[in-house]
Amino acid sequence: MTTPTDKPGIPADLAPVMEALCQVAADLSDLISRGPLGGALAAEVGENTDGDAQKALDVMADEAFAFALRDTGLRWYASEEQDSVLEIDPTGTLALAIDPLDGSSNIDANVSIGTIFGIQDAAEDGLATFLRPGTHLRAAGYFIYGPQTALVVTYGDGVRQYILDRATRSFVETDTVPSIPSPASEFAINASNYRHWDPAVRAYIDDCLAGAEGPREKNFNMRWVASLVAETHRIMCRGGIFLYPSDARRGYEQGRLRLVYECAPIAMLVEQAGGRATTGTQRILDRIPTSLHARTPFVFGTPDKVDRVASYHDLPGTEVSALFANRGLFRS
Repeated sequence: MTTPTDKPGIPADLAPVMEALCQVAADLSDLISRGPLGGALAAEVGENTDGDAQKALDVMADEAFAFALRDTGLRWYASEEQDSVLEIDPTGTLALAIDPLDGSSNIDANVSIGTIFGIQDAAEDGLATFLRPGTHLRAAGYFIYGPQTALVVTYGDGVRQYILDRATRSFVETDTVPSIPSPASEFAINASNYRHWDPAVRAYIDDCLAGAEGPREKNFNMRWVASLVAETHRIMCRGGIFLYPSDARRGYEQGRLRLVYECAPIAMLVEQAGGRATTGTQRILDRIPTSLHARTPFVFGTPDKVDRVASYHDLPGTEVSALFANRGLFRS
Protein backbone atom coordinates (compact mmCIF):
# COMPACT_ATOMS: atom_id res chain seq x y z
CA MET A 1 0.00 0.00 0.00
CA THR A 2 1.29 3.46 -0.91
CA THR A 3 0.86 5.78 2.04
CA PRO A 4 1.87 9.33 2.97
CA THR A 5 5.14 7.85 4.24
CA ASP A 6 6.25 7.54 0.60
CA LYS A 7 6.30 11.34 0.31
CA PRO A 8 9.12 13.63 1.50
CA GLY A 9 8.84 15.82 4.56
CA ILE A 10 7.50 13.26 7.02
CA PRO A 11 9.68 12.69 10.12
CA ALA A 12 11.29 9.27 9.76
CA ASP A 13 10.36 8.09 13.25
CA LEU A 14 6.69 8.86 12.59
CA ALA A 15 6.55 6.96 9.31
CA PRO A 16 5.77 3.48 10.76
CA VAL A 17 2.94 4.91 12.87
CA MET A 18 1.47 6.72 9.86
CA GLU A 19 1.75 3.54 7.79
CA ALA A 20 -0.23 1.59 10.39
CA LEU A 21 -2.88 4.31 10.74
CA CYS A 22 -3.36 4.42 6.96
CA GLN A 23 -3.71 0.66 6.67
CA VAL A 24 -6.43 0.52 9.32
CA ALA A 25 -8.18 3.59 7.89
CA ALA A 26 -8.33 1.95 4.45
CA ASP A 27 -9.86 -1.17 6.01
CA LEU A 28 -12.39 0.90 7.97
CA SER A 29 -13.29 2.83 4.83
CA ASP A 30 -14.14 -0.42 3.05
CA LEU A 31 -16.18 -1.69 5.99
CA ILE A 32 -18.07 1.59 6.50
CA SER A 33 -18.89 1.82 2.78
CA ARG A 34 -20.70 -1.53 3.01
CA GLY A 35 -23.13 -0.18 5.60
CA PRO A 36 -25.57 -2.88 6.80
CA LEU A 37 -23.88 -5.36 4.47
CA GLY A 38 -20.85 -5.18 6.78
CA GLY A 39 -22.86 -6.20 9.85
CA ALA A 40 -24.60 -4.40 12.69
CA LEU A 41 -21.95 -1.66 12.90
CA ALA A 42 -24.24 0.77 14.74
CA ALA A 43 -25.33 -1.71 17.41
CA GLU A 44 -24.73 -0.53 20.98
CA VAL A 45 -22.30 -2.84 22.75
CA GLY A 46 -21.63 -0.99 25.99
CA GLU A 47 -20.40 2.32 27.41
CA ASN A 48 -17.01 4.00 27.49
CA THR A 49 -15.42 5.42 30.62
CA ASP A 50 -17.56 8.59 30.43
CA GLY A 51 -20.83 6.75 30.06
CA ASP A 52 -21.23 7.39 26.33
CA ALA A 53 -22.74 4.57 24.32
CA GLN A 54 -20.21 2.50 22.37
CA LYS A 55 -21.15 1.27 18.92
CA ALA A 56 -19.84 -2.03 17.59
CA LEU A 57 -17.68 -0.15 15.08
CA ASP A 58 -16.18 2.02 17.88
CA VAL A 59 -14.78 -1.09 19.53
CA MET A 60 -13.72 -2.71 16.27
CA ALA A 61 -11.84 0.42 15.20
CA ASP A 62 -10.11 0.79 18.57
CA GLU A 63 -8.94 -2.83 18.57
CA ALA A 64 -7.74 -2.58 14.96
CA PHE A 65 -5.65 0.55 15.57
CA ALA A 66 -4.11 -0.78 18.80
CA PHE A 67 -3.17 -4.06 17.09
CA ALA A 68 -1.73 -2.40 13.96
CA LEU A 69 0.46 -0.03 16.00
CA ARG A 70 2.60 -2.80 17.46
CA ASP A 71 6.22 -2.66 16.27
CA THR A 72 5.88 0.91 15.03
CA GLY A 73 7.92 2.60 17.76
CA LEU A 74 4.79 3.54 19.72
CA ARG A 75 4.98 3.20 23.48
CA TRP A 76 1.76 4.75 24.78
CA TYR A 77 -1.75 4.49 23.30
CA ALA A 78 -4.60 6.62 24.66
CA SER A 79 -8.06 6.10 23.19
CA GLU A 80 -11.56 7.37 23.81
CA GLU A 81 -12.60 3.72 24.08
CA GLN A 82 -10.05 2.81 26.77
CA ASP A 83 -10.32 3.66 30.47
CA SER A 84 -6.57 4.19 30.83
CA VAL A 85 -3.37 4.48 28.82
CA LEU A 86 -2.14 1.27 27.18
CA GLU A 87 1.54 0.42 26.81
CA ILE A 88 2.07 -0.97 23.30
CA ASP A 89 5.88 -1.29 23.29
CA PRO A 90 8.07 -0.59 26.36
CA THR A 91 10.97 0.36 24.06
CA GLY A 92 8.88 2.78 21.98
CA THR A 93 9.55 6.51 21.92
CA LEU A 94 6.19 7.84 20.72
CA ALA A 95 2.70 8.29 22.14
CA LEU A 96 -0.59 8.46 20.27
CA ALA A 97 -3.97 9.79 21.39
CA ILE A 98 -6.89 8.75 19.22
CA ASP A 99 -10.61 8.91 18.79
CA PRO A 100 -10.88 5.74 16.70
CA LEU A 101 -14.32 6.56 15.33
CA ASP A 102 -15.56 10.09 15.77
CA GLY A 103 -19.26 10.65 15.06
CA SER A 104 -20.25 7.02 15.50
CA SER A 105 -23.81 8.01 16.41
CA ASN A 106 -24.19 8.88 12.72
CA ILE A 107 -23.16 5.46 11.36
CA ASP A 108 -26.68 4.31 10.59
CA ALA A 109 -27.57 7.68 8.99
CA ASN A 110 -24.80 7.40 6.36
CA VAL A 111 -23.21 10.67 7.52
CA SER A 112 -19.46 11.25 7.22
CA ILE A 113 -17.57 9.99 10.28
CA GLY A 114 -13.85 9.83 10.97
CA THR A 115 -10.77 9.11 13.04
CA ILE A 116 -8.85 11.83 14.94
CA PHE A 117 -5.28 11.38 16.19
CA GLY A 118 -2.35 13.24 17.70
CA ILE A 119 1.25 12.03 18.03
CA GLN A 120 3.86 13.23 20.50
CA ASP A 121 7.06 12.03 22.11
CA ALA A 122 6.57 9.58 24.96
CA ALA A 123 7.44 10.49 28.52
CA GLU A 124 8.44 7.80 31.01
CA ASP A 125 4.99 7.75 32.58
CA GLY A 126 2.08 6.95 30.31
CA LEU A 127 -0.59 9.15 31.88
CA ALA A 128 1.81 12.04 32.41
CA THR A 129 2.62 11.93 28.69
CA PHE A 130 -0.91 12.97 27.81
CA LEU A 131 -1.44 15.42 30.68
CA ARG A 132 0.62 18.01 28.85
CA PRO A 133 -0.51 20.91 26.67
CA GLY A 134 -1.13 20.34 22.97
CA THR A 135 2.01 22.28 22.15
CA HIS A 136 3.81 18.94 22.70
CA LEU A 137 2.15 17.42 19.63
CA ARG A 138 4.47 16.61 16.77
CA ALA A 139 1.73 15.56 14.37
CA ALA A 140 -2.05 15.66 14.23
CA GLY A 141 -4.63 14.61 11.72
CA TYR A 142 -7.92 13.01 10.86
CA PHE A 143 -9.32 10.51 8.41
CA ILE A 144 -12.77 11.31 7.10
CA TYR A 145 -14.88 8.47 5.73
CA GLY A 146 -17.23 10.25 3.34
CA PRO A 147 -17.85 10.35 -0.42
CA GLN A 148 -14.06 10.30 -0.54
CA THR A 149 -11.91 8.91 2.23
CA ALA A 150 -9.36 11.61 2.98
CA LEU A 151 -6.42 12.05 5.33
CA VAL A 152 -5.67 15.60 6.48
CA VAL A 153 -2.48 15.81 8.53
CA THR A 154 0.15 18.22 9.80
CA TYR A 155 3.68 17.62 11.04
CA GLY A 156 3.98 21.18 12.31
CA ASP A 157 4.84 22.75 8.96
CA GLY A 158 1.56 23.32 7.14
CA VAL A 159 -1.29 20.95 6.31
CA ARG A 160 -1.31 18.13 3.76
CA GLN A 161 -4.22 16.24 2.25
CA TYR A 162 -4.42 12.74 0.79
CA ILE A 163 -7.28 10.90 -0.87
CA LEU A 164 -7.68 7.12 -0.72
CA ASP A 165 -7.56 5.64 -4.22
CA ARG A 166 -9.79 2.62 -3.76
CA ALA A 167 -8.48 0.94 -6.91
CA THR A 168 -4.94 0.75 -5.52
CA ARG A 169 -5.68 1.14 -1.77
CA SER A 170 -3.25 4.05 -1.81
CA PHE A 171 -3.43 7.42 -0.09
CA VAL A 172 -2.46 9.88 -2.82
CA GLU A 173 -1.42 13.42 -1.94
CA THR A 174 -3.50 16.14 -3.57
CA ASP A 175 -2.26 19.43 -4.96
CA THR A 176 -4.81 21.23 -2.79
CA VAL A 177 -3.29 22.48 0.46
CA PRO A 178 -6.00 22.99 3.10
CA SER A 179 -6.09 26.61 4.22
CA ILE A 180 -9.07 28.03 6.07
CA PRO A 181 -10.58 30.80 3.91
CA SER A 182 -11.10 34.21 5.50
CA PRO A 183 -14.41 35.18 3.87
CA ALA A 184 -17.11 32.87 5.21
CA SER A 185 -20.73 33.15 6.28
CA GLU A 186 -21.35 29.82 8.02
CA PHE A 187 -21.49 28.92 11.68
CA ALA A 188 -21.96 25.47 13.24
CA ILE A 189 -23.60 24.99 16.62
CA ASN A 190 -26.31 22.80 18.12
CA ALA A 191 -29.01 25.45 18.46
CA SER A 192 -31.27 23.11 20.45
CA ASN A 193 -29.08 23.90 23.48
CA TYR A 194 -29.60 27.67 23.18
CA ARG A 195 -31.40 27.96 26.54
CA HIS A 196 -28.41 26.42 28.34
CA TRP A 197 -25.65 28.62 26.89
CA ASP A 198 -23.67 31.37 28.53
CA PRO A 199 -25.11 34.84 27.69
CA ALA A 200 -22.02 35.70 25.60
CA VAL A 201 -22.55 32.69 23.32
CA ARG A 202 -26.26 33.48 23.01
CA ALA A 203 -25.44 37.06 22.06
CA TYR A 204 -22.97 35.95 19.40
CA ILE A 205 -25.51 33.58 17.83
CA ASP A 206 -28.33 36.14 18.16
CA ASP A 207 -26.27 38.60 16.14
CA CYS A 208 -25.54 35.99 13.46
CA LEU A 209 -29.24 35.15 13.22
CA ALA A 210 -30.18 38.83 13.00
CA GLY A 211 -28.49 38.84 9.60
CA ALA A 212 -28.09 41.95 7.48
CA GLU A 213 -30.47 43.88 9.74
CA GLY A 214 -28.46 43.12 12.90
CA PRO A 215 -25.14 44.32 14.35
CA ARG A 216 -23.16 42.08 11.99
CA GLU A 217 -24.86 43.59 8.91
CA LYS A 218 -24.46 40.26 7.12
CA ASN A 219 -26.54 37.13 6.51
CA PHE A 220 -25.23 33.80 7.84
CA ASN A 221 -26.04 30.15 7.27
CA MET A 222 -26.13 27.62 10.12
CA ARG A 223 -24.69 24.12 9.79
CA TRP A 224 -24.71 21.22 12.26
CA VAL A 225 -23.65 17.66 11.37
CA ALA A 226 -22.92 16.33 14.89
CA SER A 227 -19.69 14.79 13.61
CA LEU A 228 -16.56 16.73 14.64
CA VAL A 229 -14.52 15.43 11.71
CA ALA A 230 -17.22 16.41 9.20
CA GLU A 231 -17.56 19.87 10.75
CA THR A 232 -13.78 20.33 10.72
CA HIS A 233 -13.40 19.24 7.11
CA ARG A 234 -16.07 21.68 5.95
CA ILE A 235 -14.37 24.56 7.77
CA MET A 236 -10.97 23.55 6.40
CA CYS A 237 -12.50 23.79 2.92
CA ARG A 238 -14.94 26.68 3.26
CA GLY A 239 -14.09 28.61 6.42
CA GLY A 240 -16.59 29.66 9.07
CA ILE A 241 -16.76 28.82 12.76
CA PHE A 242 -17.65 25.83 14.94
CA LEU A 243 -18.85 26.23 18.51
CA TYR A 244 -19.41 23.58 21.17
CA PRO A 245 -19.47 25.71 24.31
CA SER A 246 -19.86 24.70 27.91
CA ASP A 247 -23.38 25.12 29.23
CA ALA A 248 -25.54 24.83 32.32
CA ARG A 249 -26.50 21.17 31.96
CA ARG A 250 -25.04 18.58 34.29
CA GLY A 251 -21.97 17.06 32.67
CA TYR A 252 -21.56 19.94 30.21
CA GLU A 253 -20.04 22.49 32.60
CA GLN A 254 -16.61 21.95 31.02
CA GLY A 255 -17.90 21.38 27.51
CA ARG A 256 -18.47 17.99 25.97
CA LEU A 257 -15.59 17.29 23.59
CA ARG A 258 -12.39 15.65 24.85
CA LEU A 259 -9.25 17.74 25.00
CA VAL A 260 -6.57 15.07 24.59
CA TYR A 261 -7.73 13.08 21.57
CA GLU A 262 -10.29 15.35 19.89
CA CYS A 263 -9.74 19.05 20.48
CA ALA A 264 -5.95 19.31 20.76
CA PRO A 265 -5.28 17.46 17.46
CA ILE A 266 -7.98 19.44 15.63
CA ALA A 267 -6.61 22.66 17.14
CA MET A 268 -3.12 21.93 15.83
CA LEU A 269 -4.51 21.29 12.34
CA VAL A 270 -6.67 24.41 12.41
CA GLU A 271 -3.78 26.64 13.46
CA GLN A 272 -1.53 25.14 10.78
CA ALA A 273 -4.26 25.93 8.24
CA GLY A 274 -4.35 29.58 9.30
CA GLY A 275 -7.27 29.36 11.72
CA ARG A 276 -7.77 29.78 15.44
CA ALA A 277 -8.91 27.27 18.10
CA THR A 278 -9.94 28.27 21.61
CA THR A 279 -12.26 27.48 24.51
CA GLY A 280 -14.02 30.70 23.59
CA THR A 281 -11.43 32.70 25.51
CA GLN A 282 -8.25 30.56 25.84
CA ARG A 283 -6.05 28.91 23.20
CA ILE A 284 -6.75 25.17 23.14
CA LEU A 285 -3.11 24.14 22.59
CA ASP A 286 -2.13 25.91 25.82
CA ARG A 287 -4.63 23.99 27.96
CA ILE A 288 -3.25 21.34 30.31
CA PRO A 289 -5.60 18.33 30.64
CA THR A 290 -6.60 17.45 34.20
CA SER A 291 -7.34 13.85 33.24
CA LEU A 292 -7.06 11.55 30.25
CA HIS A 293 -10.70 12.08 29.30
CA ALA A 294 -10.93 15.75 30.28
CA ARG A 295 -13.51 17.77 28.40
CA THR A 296 -13.30 21.33 27.13
CA PRO A 297 -15.41 23.97 25.43
CA PHE A 298 -14.30 24.24 21.80
CA VAL A 299 -14.50 27.12 19.32
CA PHE A 300 -12.50 27.06 16.09
CA GLY A 301 -12.41 28.37 12.57
CA THR A 302 -11.65 31.61 10.74
CA PRO A 303 -9.54 33.81 13.06
CA ASP A 304 -11.71 36.94 13.00
CA LYS A 305 -14.80 34.94 13.93
CA VAL A 306 -13.09 33.10 16.77
CA ASP A 307 -11.64 36.37 18.08
CA ARG A 308 -15.11 37.92 17.93
CA VAL A 309 -16.48 35.19 20.22
CA ALA A 310 -13.77 36.06 22.77
CA SER A 311 -14.75 39.72 22.50
CA TYR A 312 -18.35 38.91 23.42
CA HIS A 313 -17.09 37.32 26.63
CA ASP A 314 -15.43 40.65 27.49
CA LEU A 315 -18.62 42.69 27.13
CA PRO A 316 -20.54 43.92 30.20
CA GLY A 317 -23.41 41.68 31.23
CA THR A 318 -25.99 44.25 30.21
CA GLU A 319 -24.63 44.37 26.65
CA VAL A 320 -24.88 40.61 26.05
CA SER A 321 -28.44 40.55 27.30
CA ALA A 322 -31.00 39.19 24.85
CA LEU A 323 -32.73 42.58 25.18
CA PHE A 324 -29.65 44.46 23.97
CA ALA A 325 -29.68 44.51 20.17
CA ASN A 326 -27.26 47.27 19.24
CA ARG A 327 -23.78 45.92 19.80
CA GLY A 328 -22.30 48.46 17.39
CA LEU A 329 -18.79 47.67 18.59
CA PHE A 330 -18.92 44.51 16.48
CA ARG A 331 -20.01 45.89 13.12
CA SER A 332 -18.04 44.42 10.19
